[in-house]
Amino acid sequence: MTDRGRDALELSESQMTIGPSALNWDGTALTITIDERSTPHGQRLKGKVTLTPSAVTDVELPLCEDGAHIWRPFAPVADIDVQLEKSGWSWSGHGYFDANFGTRALEQDFDYWTWGRFPTEAGACCFYDATRCDGSHLAAAITFDKNGHAHTVQSPPRASFKPAFWGVHRETRADLGFAPHEVMPMLDAPFYNRAMVETKINGEVVTGVHESLDLSRFRKPWLMPMLAMRVPRRKNWPKQRL
Repeated sequence: MTDRGRDALELSESQMTIGPSALNWDGTALTITIDERSTPHGQRLKGKVTLTPSAVTDVELPLCEDGAHIWRPFAPVADIDVQLEKSGWSWSGHGYFDANFGTRALEQDFDYWTWGRFPTEAGACCFYDATRCDGSHLAAAITFDKNGHAHTVQSPPRASFKPAFWGVHRETRADLGFAPHEVMPMLDAPFYNRAMVETKINGEVVTGVHESLDLSRFRKPWLMPMLAMRVPRRKNWPKQRL
């Protein structure tokens, strides 16, 4: 989308506004109003996304021992309605809402990670695997029921699958003998890949969102100039309320 300065930000208990776009929480649903220009050709992206959680959790997963990085699955099970002003870009279905928070840059503490969230008959299952810069590892598997209750579970074995165009290594968790695979590409970059992936968990074949992040590659000096050219920036923005 667009990198913006502090003047573009307005924040309250129930709303966050960034430039012409905003997120609003009314206690039952999160409404995301989008009015942006997207890359690579500056085309207009405008519309509304409404996410209605079945429950909101208070779960936090520390990603390193000192708590400098935290994963927060606000709504691991939700319904979503997408209405964008572009032909074929509106749909309704199953969704989720989560966020990562940190006090240091990710590349300071991690070399590589994969994350996946897969809807199941009972709710959802999430896998978080990471290799930290100090050589230690994170391997977390958490299930959520439709009431937002979370339980740590035993992870199935790791299973690699075919890299996409930029060659970022991809792996997830899968029952022994099952070969996970990409169902639909979503984003492919030199250091990051996101896709819909099919795997098998405790005998149930599921399709969910998966990401791979190669921070060793992200730290390479040739990569930073590419990022600066890819994302448009706007320094000043007049204060306004939507």
